[in-house]
Amino acid sequence: MLVRSIRWPIAILITVAVAIGYLDRQTLALTVKAIQRDIPLSDSDFGNLQSLFYFAYALMYVGGGRLMDLLGTRRGFLLIVVWWSLAIAGHGLAHGLLMLGAARLMLGLAQGGVFPAAAKAVAEWFPARERATAMGLINGGSSVGAVVAPPLIALVLCYAPWPWVYYLSGAVGLVWTAWWLWDYYPPSRHPRISEEERREIHEVLVPAPAAQGGASWFRLLGLRQVWGMVLGKACCDAVWFTYIAWLPKYLVDMRGFDTAQLGSIAWIPYAASGVGSLAGGWLSSRLLRRGYSLDFSRKVVLGACAAVMPCMCLVTRAPVGAAIVLFSIAMFAHLAFSTLVITLPADLFPRGMVGSVAGLVGFGGSMGGMLFNKFAGSLLHGVGRAAGYPILFGIGSTFHILGFVWILLTIRKVQPIAANRFAAPAGDAAGSGSRLAIRREQGGSGAPSPTARSR
Repeated sequence: MLVRSIRWPIAILITVAVAIGYLDRQTLALTVKAIQRDIPLSDSDFGNLQSLFYFAYALMYVGGGRLMDLLGTRRGFLLIVVWWSLAIAGHGLAHGLLMLGAARLMLGLAQGGVFPAAAKAVAEWFPARERATAMGLINGGSSVGAVVAPPLIALVLCYAPWPWVYYLSGAVGLVWTAWWLWDYYPPSRHPRISEEERREIHEVLVPAPAAQGGASWFRLLGLRQVWGMVLGKACCDAVWFTYIAWLPKYLVDMRGFDTAQLGSIAWIPYAASGVGSLAGGWLSSRLLRRGYSLDFSRKVVLGACAAVMPCMCLVTRAPVGAAIVLFSIAMFAHLAFSTLVITLPADLFPRGMVGSVAGLVGFGGSMGGMLFNKFAGSLLHGVGRAAGYPILFGIGSTFHILGFVWILLTIRKVQPIAANRFAAPAGDAAGSGSRLAIRREQGGSGAPSPTARSR
C-alpha cells in the first residue's frame, strides 16, 4: 500500500526556505545600480558590504547548530527566517551606507543558521538511507534561488523603486513561516503522520545513544584533516561567493547590460551550478558502485573539477555569449567540487562529530568569501574596473587548484577515523593516549593501532 509521506513535503518546505535565502542574498548585487542613484556606493563599499554579510554568516554557521539544539528545530528555524525576513526588508529603509551595512550584518547573522537548521531537520525526519538524497534536494535550493532572483528582481524594478525589492523579499519569507508552522513538527508529535510512515522511519524515532568520545573544536583543530577541509572550502567558496556578488555587477559594468538583459541571462550560470551540484555527487557515487575506493572516488572528481576552473582567465577576453558559457562551466565545476568537500566530514568522522566538523568547514568557506570579496572591492576601486576584473578572475581561477592540492597534502586517504581517537581525556593516561591518537592521525610517530592496520 502506498504510504502518504510527510517527510518529503517537509524536505521541499526546507528547500523553498533555502531558495528564498539565496534570492535574498542576490538582491544587493542585482539592485546596486538602482541604489547608487540614491546612496553613493563605490566598488570598495560594495565589497565591504558583501564581506560584512559573509563575516556574520561565518559566525552564525559555527553557532547555528547549537542554537537549534537549544530552541529545537521548529522554533529555531522559525526564528532565523523571521529574523532574516525583517533584515532583508530593512535594506529598503536604508538612507545611507551605515544603515545598509547594519541590515547586511543582520541578514548574514540570520542566514548563517539555515544549513545547520536544515541538517537538524533532516536528522529528525530521515533515516540514514535517505539523508543524502534529502540533503541533495535541499542544497539544490541554493541554485533555485540564484536562478529565479535575476528575472524576478528585474521585473520588480521595471514597475517599482528598488526598496520594493526588499519589502517583497521580506514578505515572501514571512509567508513561508506560516507554511512552516502548519507543516513542521518532530515526527514523534506530528499531528498528521501515519502509522505506516512511523514504521518506515522507525530508525529516527529510536532515542540516539549517548555521544561517544565527543571532541571540542580545539581538539578537532589539532587534526590536519580538519584543516584540509577548512582551508579547501575557504579556497573554493572565496570564488563562489565572489561570483554570486560580482557577476551581475560585472555584466552591468563591463558588458553594458541593462535590467532586462540581466534578468534574461544572468540566471544561466546559476542553473549550471545546480546541475553541477547533482552531477558531482552522482559521479563520485557511480565510481564507488563500480568498485573504486572511497579515496579515489572523491579525489578524482575533485581534481577534475579543479582542473576546469582556470577557464575563468578567458572571461574578460571572450565575447559576451562565450563569457556566459565560461561562467556556467566554472559554476558547474565549483558546485560539484563544493558538494564533495562538504561530504568529506561524513566520510572521515563519526556521526556524533560531523556537525561540529561541518560547522568549522562552513566557517572556513564563509571567511574565504568575506576576505576575497573585500579584496575584490579594494582591487576594483584601486586599479579601475577595466584592469581589475581580469586580475580578479585570474586569481580566482587558481583557488580550486590550490584547495585541491591542500586537500591532497592533508587528507592522504579518505577513510573513516575511529571514534575512540577523539575521546576527551579522563585523566593523564587517557589524555596522553588521546594526544597520541591525534599525532598518529597527523602522521606523527608511533606504532599503528590494530584498527589502522586493519584498514
